[in-house]
Amino acid sequence: MPEVLVGYDGSPASEQALRWAVHESALRGLPLAVCHAWHWPYAMDPTHLPSAETVRGFAENLLAKGSFKAESLAPRVKVRPVLHRGPAASALLHEAGQAAMVVLGARGGEGFPDLPTGSTATQVAGHASCPVVVVREPGADGPVAVGVDGTHAADAALAFAFEEAALRGREVVAVHAAPLPADPVRQEEAAREAGSLLQRQVAPWATKYPQVQMRTRLLHEEPREALRAVAAESALLVLGDRRDDTPSTLRLGAVSSALLDLTPRTLVVVHPWRRA
Repeated sequence: MPEVLVGYDGSPASEQALRWAVHESALRGLPLAVCHAWHWPYAMDPTHLPSAETVRGFAENLLAKGSFKAESLAPRVKVRPVLHRGPAASALLHEAGQAAMVVLGARGGEGFPDLPTGSTATQVAGHASCPVVVVREPGADGPVAVGVDGTHAADAALAFAFEEAALRGREVVAVHAAPLPADPVRQEEAAREAGSLLQRQVAPWATKYPQVQMRTRLLHEEPREALRAVAAESALLVLGDRRDDTPSTLRLGAVSSALLDLTPRTLVVVHPWRRA
């Protein structure tokens, strides 16, 4: 059975991610893997350098703390602690191969506070073989927002968004954002085409999930700004990363990358060429 995989390092962001992941595991009836990565603290005075055994012991205690919290939050969820030595991103990507999703905080315990998103979140979102949830401030009762642009990536995002909304009893807000052409003659036609695209792509998912309330929003703005504004009113934002339909490129597309930094809410990145 696939697991919900969560990265945990004891930081406030990872505590928030742990709570989100525990709730998700309970909703989906899936076990939870709590992953912590440790490494040799090379940037220290060698005369005060602790042994590898000591550092590993600290890591084991921290992981036990996170696992205990998860079990306390949802006693019926099976929790599996996972300890890795090495970079956190590498550890999570190693475990993500059979995961239903990876959940992590926007910033880790050793990040730079002035940067919007930590390197671990960016690397995992760009490389994981499953949906990646980057947890930020949750919307109280907001909908599940999803970006729609007519691509296979958007279909992957819609699949996740409708499933998540069904599990959580939330509304889906499907958003298509595209600026109108400068030519006034073309504006009415472009708006009509954009609206038709949005309705066509959403229709099969609305039919598949009749119990989920759904509405569409057509915005004539740049996608990143439009989706950022919608995200602020939502519980989470789901994006299909459309940089490519092959795994050859090693970074996120422009919109996904920008919103990973800009969105104030929890963001889910789904890739169309990856395992559903």
